[in-house]
Amino acid sequence: MAVTDPIADMLTRIRNASFAKKDVVELKNSRLLEEVMKIFKKENFIANYKLIKDTKQGILRIYLRYSKEGAPAILGIKRISKPGLRIYKKSDELPKVYGGLGIAIISTSKGLMTDNEAREKKMGGEVLCYTW
Repeated sequence: MAVTDPIADMLTRIRNASFAKKDVVELKNSRLLEEVMKIFKKENFIANYKLIKDTKQGILRIYLRYSKEGAPAILGIKRISKPGLRIYKKSDELPKVYGGLGIAIISTSKGLMTDNEAREKKMGGEVLCYTW
């Protein structure tokens, strides 16, 4: 079955797997999803990710992160800009997620970055998702 919104599909799979205490999530690979995973790894929302080559587009294996008590590192994840309604913000209008405890992933002309990086570089763009 064709996925019309791969970002929303990825976020839903990660959300469901973290609530079910799964260790690994597997997705079809794309460059956009790989860039989102780089940000999640850099911000310590996931333990790691790995690209597995196959005869088609490849598989992106995501290793979820939990605290010692078993609480997931990703408490919430929300898609903001959707294919039917794109949300764009200027650099001075970028949101602070949970008072700065979470991140917003912004798609700019210089690639994907967090809301803090976009504010520092004075760049706006499409707000893809919030994670806290």
